[in-house]
Amino acid sequence: MSVEVFIGGSKPSFQIVGLPDAAVREAKERVRAAISASGRSFPGRRVIVNLAPADLPKGGSAYDLPMALGVLAAANEIPRRAVEVVALGELALNGAVRPVRGGLGAALIAERKEMRCLLPPDSAAEANSLGAASSVVAVRNLVEAVSAASGESDGAAIPHLEPTAQAAADMAEVRGQTLVRRALEVAAAGGHHLLMTGPPGAGKTMLARCLPGILPRLTGHEVGDTALTWAAAGMARPDPTLAPFRSPHHSASMAAVIGGGSGIPVPGEAALAHNGVLFLDELGEFPVHLLDALRQPMEEGHVVVSRKGASVRFATAFQLVAATNPCPCGYAGDRLRQCDCPPGAIGRYRRRLSGPLLDRFDIAVRVPRVAVSDMTGGPGESSSVVASRVLAARERQDERGERNARVGRSQLDGMQWHEAVAGTLENAMRNSALTARGWDRVRRVAATIADLAGADQIEEGHVAEALAYRGQR
Repeated sequence: MSVEVFIGGSKPSFQIVGLPDAAVREAKERVRAAISASGRSFPGRRVIVNLAPADLPKGGSAYDLPMALGVLAAANEIPRRAVEVVALGELALNGAVRPVRGGLGAALIAERKEMRCLLPPDSAAEANSLGAASSVVAVRNLVEAVSAASGESDGAAIPHLEPTAQAAADMAEVRGQTLVRRALEVAAAGGHHLLMTGPPGAGKTMLARCLPGILPRLTGHEVGDTALTWAAAGMARPDPTLAPFRSPHHSASMAAVIGGGSGIPVPGEAALAHNGVLFLDELGEFPVHLLDALRQPMEEGHVVVSRKGASVRFATAFQLVAATNPCPCGYAGDRLRQCDCPPGAIGRYRRRLSGPLLDRFDIAVRVPRVAVSDMTGGPGESSSVVASRVLAARERQDERGERNARVGRSQLDGMQWHEAVAGTLENAMRNSALTARGWDRVRRVAATIADLAGADQIEEGHVAEALAYRGQR
């Protein structure tokens, strides 16, 4: 968006156009007072500020600083070249610049356009912590903003902001569940969607919350893209390099999960989980229409949210991890407690998860009740040990250019396959419910298993393990 200013006519007035909300309209008084408090003269003629594009709603106080700079430039109080910058900030009546949302996004855009970016110190510190401060200038007040925009100074010192470290659950705390731990490792290594089914208290939620701790840290454009999405939602990431982990409640609305809202659509949980994990606990309790709405973001890695007058595309390259009970009471198939669901209840419960949704899970595992011997035993393998194997597998995939969960059919065909693999897959398709989509998903999981083993060729055993994960749904 850009700010345009026109000054003309003899009758003094100040008008803001471009679908401003109340906060933007009230900027007239803040801008007028801040300019006067900074020792500059506010024009005594008609002032029109246009916020372009004019057909999109504008909200918030972030436009105060660019509007003030535009008015000063249009009045020839500062050079016209001074407004060829990206600027955000709320103005106090004494000319001070207060922090606003969206500073990180402005810094990233300015960096891509090779322009200077004027931000309040706190917003500049956030951009600096994410390595996006090469073009950022911190300004504490309008006087400093005018000086920095004119190229007369480098602004104020940018405060140092230490990222807040966030600790994920450690897999050492998980007792037993050897097969499920293995499935979680495979899912992390290849970015595969994972479904866990089991009775209450078996450890499904704990296992899911261990996932961020074994995923590789975000690097390069992943950090910026993820932070930019969060900034669009008015949120900041405490630890920018930790893979996002979002866990919406099953009562969340469609707009909260997919994205939307009034006016310009904002990112939902699916977009906030971009480059990370979207965890749906108690999957069977989510509305059917919401779960089906996730099918396209899962498959394509993006979602387009349209509202009247606005259509926004959000990246949704998330890894879906879901946990569910096998029935309403949770104990169908349990070895110690009998299921007491009435006839037909289990079928109705399972029908809440559509076939097309289940088919998109690369890995599905049963999470059984933990044995007494496992609870009294020692700690399991720690997340740091598992993370080292996952990182090694990811590095092999990076050399090929794409994460296994996202590779296309031609790339799969180009991998090194043992000659016996084709027969194994053909038998699986003839004798089971393996679909055409499932054929490729099995091959993707098999490639990840081979990467974890450090194998240059995908063997029959790797495919057999992948088929075992495919059948447990």
